[in-house]
Amino acid sequence: MNQKRAKFLVGSLLIVGAIGYLITTGISSTSQYFFTVDELMAQKVSLAGAGLKVKGNVVDGSIQRDPDDYLNVNFLIAEKDASLRVSYQGVTPDMFIDGGEVVVEGTLQRNGVFRANTLLTSCPSKYEAEKEAGKMHPGNFPDAGKYQEPGLNKVEALPKATIRTITQS
Repeated sequence: MNQKRAKFLVGSLLIVGAIGYLITTGISSTSQYFFTVDELMAQKVSLAGAGLKVKGNVVDGSIQRDPDDYLNVNFLIAEKDASLRVSYQGVTPDMFIDGGEVVVEGTLQRNGVFRANTLLTSCPSKYEAEKEAGKMHPGNFPDAGKYQEPGLNKVEALPKATIRTITQS
């Protein structure tokens, strides 16, 4: 029985070790550092090529779109004393505006430009204040009692059409 028990113990340790190794390498390869612009610029260690998330505000007047390819966007994000040039290719969210708060995900290149793969905007804080005050969020319906369904099933709501016959001579 001791030999069976030893084989079982060794097999179990190998399986647990392999699972631990896969978890560790998976986490380290997909993890990203999250910084504000000030924190990123204060880093003494070069983070070029590492996956990063950076939060900041779009600098007013810095949004530049390529006239030949409208999906190419270059802009600056800043916080307090530091700013970072960002290059992004893709569809920008509706809330991407001058002065808006954004989070960009991507890599910092050696030339200091942040190459973003993802561009996220946050909802303005006024929605949170309105929600706390009991006001309606723009996407909500008013009071359910006041809402009326459209009368498309009623005959009176359908458009009237007249049919004319044309005879050829």
